[in-house]
Amino acid sequence: MGNQPGIAGRIAKTFIDSPLSPLLYMAALFAGVLGLLMTPRQEDPEISVPMVDMFISYEGASAEQVSNMAIDPLERIMSEIPGVKHTYAASERGRGIVTVRFKVGEDIIPSVVKVHEKLQSNMDKLPPGVSLPLVKPRTIDDVPVITITLWSQLANDSELRILANQLLHHFERIPDSGNGFVVGGRHQQLRIEVLPERLKGYGVGLDQIVQAINSANKEEGYGNLKQGAKEYRVYSGSFLHTVQDVEQVIISVNNGKPVYVRDVAKVQMGPSEFENIVWYYSGAARDPALPDVNNAAAVTIAIAKKQGSNGVDVANAVQNELDKIRDRLIPDGIQVEVTRNYGESANEKVNELLEALLIAAIVVSLLCLITIAAGPSFVVISVVPVVILFSIWATWLMGYSINRVSLFALIFSIGILVDDATVVVENIYRRWLAEGTTSLKTAVSAVSEVGNPTIIATFAILAALIPMGFVTGMMGPYMEPIPVLGSVAMLFSLVAAFVFTPWWSVRMKPRPEHMARAEAREQKIQDRTGRFYRPFLLPLLEDTYHHRGKILLAGIITAFALASLMIYSQAVPVKMLPFDNKSEFNVVINMPEGTTLLETTNVVQKLAETLKKVPEVRALQTYAGTASPFNFNGLVRHYYLRQEPWQADIHTMLVNKHDRDRSSHEIATEVRHLLTPIAQKLGARIAIVERPPGPPVLQTVVAEIHGPDAQTRREVARQMTRIFEEVPNLVDVDNYLAEPHERWQFDINQEKAKRLGISVETINRNVMMAMGGFKLGDIKAHSLREPIYLVAQFPEIVRADLQRVGNLPILSPQGQAIPLSELGEFIKVPQEDIIYSKDLRPVEYVVGEMEGRLGAPIYGMLEVEERLENYTTPDGIIMSGTLTGPPEDDLHSGFEWSGEWVVTYETFRDMGVAFIVALVVIYMLLVLQFKDFILPLVIMSPIPLTLIGIIPGHWLLDAEFTATSLIGFIALAGINVRGSILLVAYIEYQLARDIHIKQAVLNAGHVRMRPIWVTNLTLMVGAGAILFDPIFQGMAISLVFGALVTTLLTLLIVPLGCTTAERSLRNSIEKQRELGGSVMP
Repeated sequence: MGNQPGIAGRIAKTFIDSPLSPLLYMAALFAGVLGLLMTPRQEDPEISVPMVDMFISYEGASAEQVSNMAIDPLERIMSEIPGVKHTYAASERGRGIVTVRFKVGEDIIPSVVKVHEKLQSNMDKLPPGVSLPLVKPRTIDDVPVITITLWSQLANDSELRILANQLLHHFERIPDSGNGFVVGGRHQQLRIEVLPERLKGYGVGLDQIVQAINSANKEEGYGNLKQGAKEYRVYSGSFLHTVQDVEQVIISVNNGKPVYVRDVAKVQMGPSEFENIVWYYSGAARDPALPDVNNAAAVTIAIAKKQGSNGVDVANAVQNELDKIRDRLIPDGIQVEVTRNYGESANEKVNELLEALLIAAIVVSLLCLITIAAGPSFVVISVVPVVILFSIWATWLMGYSINRVSLFALIFSIGILVDDATVVVENIYRRWLAEGTTSLKTAVSAVSEVGNPTIIATFAILAALIPMGFVTGMMGPYMEPIPVLGSVAMLFSLVAAFVFTPWWSVRMKPRPEHMARAEAREQKIQDRTGRFYRPFLLPLLEDTYHHRGKILLAGIITAFALASLMIYSQAVPVKMLPFDNKSEFNVVINMPEGTTLLETTNVVQKLAETLKKVPEVRALQTYAGTASPFNFNGLVRHYYLRQEPWQADIHTMLVNKHDRDRSSHEIATEVRHLLTPIAQKLGARIAIVERPPGPPVLQTVVAEIHGPDAQTRREVARQMTRIFEEVPNLVDVDNYLAEPHERWQFDINQEKAKRLGISVETINRNVMMAMGGFKLGDIKAHSLREPIYLVAQFPEIVRADLQRVGNLPILSPQGQAIPLSELGEFIKVPQEDIIYSKDLRPVEYVVGEMEGRLGAPIYGMLEVEERLENYTTPDGIIMSGTLTGPPEDDLHSGFEWSGEWVVTYETFRDMGVAFIVALVVIYMLLVLQFKDFILPLVIMSPIPLTLIGIIPGHWLLDAEFTATSLIGFIALAGINVRGSILLVAYIEYQLARDIHIKQAVLNAGHVRMRPIWVTNLTLMVGAGAILFDPIFQGMAISLVFGALVTTLLTLLIVPLGCTTAERSLRNSIEKQRELGGSVMP
């Protein structure tokens, strides 16, 4: 060694006897505790994927006109904004929507500002008649963290909605609560139900009624009045407040007599007509003390949190507020139930993982006690809490939350973060035993000896972890805490090894009388490992013709090939992420377009009656004509736009996972098989929608159909749907094509209308008012949280009879009442199809879910591709799906595979690149350390061989090879290098002392065997804490089985490689000596 200690030695010299060391130790512990208390808790990492929905109306325009003249220009404008990844659009008669999806990681506020600026500067590109686009930004923070359902068998849904809005007002006062809304329940309204025959009899029109009511329901301020020393504000007019007020409004004078509203209409205050129906059902797993409940009227309150706030705190605060106001505001006969609590589930998950983290720390500590002497083991154990807590503080400092991914990063790290301290303390104690003194100088020298190899080994692990932080797509920020926090933990463990470990070692140094016993114990351990290790390696070293070595090499290659074959043969299936075990799922129901709300509700009721009998179901809420409060999956899939009478879903609540034997995925699979035959018999299409374990997508398997024209695309989509249905494990198959249905169109006789002086606009306005829901304004009610609208319309029974609607009098400019039937006729016409586009290209969608053991989309895609070989499109093309983007053009039929495949492809592609980058960086670090190009290859040789343990490990535990499995494999690359460095460094140390190469590798093997297997054993124990977690089981399997195999192979492959690369070893030694250093073990 040179005269001057290295960086590790200088750090150790500064802190080994400094009073600052314990203060820093306590400060790190305090910071960690502070971080644990302050860091927001969530179940999953927050993913910033800003989406902006833009709604336009274009009254009277066909779907094609909306698409060509309004939506296409708007989509093109939005696609020009920097940071936009995709634009999606849908156009139907009279209206359309454009969704702008920004790249992952873009901030929502700047993104919305860009949208508004772009829109304002390009409004001239939209044709006259197109409304100003309604811009609604959407982020993950819009997802409600808690939902509360009010249900009753006594109160009606309108009464429940009034109460729900009062409760929501209280909840919105809670700090950090975000967007809140109420789903279900009829609005209160004052309805003016006009009879066409009475209008005709009194000679008045709907326009007159509207004008009269609007004039009577107005109050305005007209300035100030001074009287003496006082000044008064002057108002004129008054508002309508009651049914009687509206009934007494004078419409006109007929034959000298006033015509009142009550003469031509029935005026009533009460609930609106049904636009949606929400019901509550109890399930088979309900509390036995509670009654069985079916189709009880219900409404649901949903509350989100503000960006960056703690979802657990918000959910708890809502529940506390509910408890405070329950007795005061909620009357008897109305039940309250929390039907979603992501704060509770997040807290439960975080606590489970903190417990797993604690158990892993304790087990690793016990392992250190068993494998190392008591004094050194205490020194190593002291590093564990400070590194973990400091890493949690860093989590808070860097803006992350405590979630399952960040905690998995720490659990994964716990097995290796003790390694730096173990290496340092072992060398300190070894030098003290060798020199027979426990001096500070010897300790500093010992730290300096292992400093550079320890730094290189730690940076090798960092080199494996950090590139994973650059994974693109939605999986990037989802998995980002693993490389970031894993790297933080490793870096701080390195600092702790050089700062705190020497300080603790001096405080725990052995007494002189114990030195001899410790030395004898150490020698005994070395002898045992030597007797175990030599019989394995010696025959390979003494094999002159290398027959045994060739057999070993052939065996390793065969084992590697067989392991790889398990992926190809599907013995080990590949999937992005496995399903998690959640406490809820949804049944999404689609009836044929044009189905009435009543018919949809009847179908939903029959499905719910079957579903509630499933043993693990605690409760159900059915939503017909509206959508249940959306989760992140529903946000991405735009379920909140499902507001048609033929659309419905059932929110299914399960008992806690600890109280059932089956996972939520197993239950959902059974429910699919139960409900699908019933739905098909009733003419419905259903999909079982589980909360995805990772980033959500449109659906698991998605085919985006392109083609030369709409007719060809739609026909291809229909045929693709049939092909999807033929694939055995493809379920919930559907497409976005509308079922053929009709609409009523009032065809105006424009020539006659013009002769009578009646404009088309007047006719259209009167038809609109007659057919329901025309709002004249509102009445002023002080006690309600929602406006009570004045609504003019024909009664529902009249609207259903178009002949009576034809009696509607339309007043000409001369005051003559002309029946609507004389100005045109009602005719049935086919409803136009919705026109979809993505990135300015028209598209149709065919979707499905995967079920069974082979649940990854690639397996279903391959089955579909095989069947497509026998299908020819209408334009004569035999299609094959593109995997990495849309077809080059739309001149011929083609399609792109999308959905979960895109996330899978991007993730595995980026991780593959990250792995290659990691290998290159590790190689460069090793070249820097050993000054040779061959030795790094020997050191890195065990890296790919970990697959020999990883893949069979997945097969043994019947687990899928997932993205987390790949993360574990990549992380092992850096960990493997650490053990190899220990061996090669000690072999160099022996060769530098003129020991023969064979004896050097034997000595290195049995001396370094213990630190290598202790390191890997602690890694396996730490990973074992997450071995049965549904999401991160793959990572745990990779770490456990990969470390097991690499422990054995490293002790064989690396020594044998060193005997072959003896010249490189000696060259490395000479170059290190030339640079003024010496070779250290």
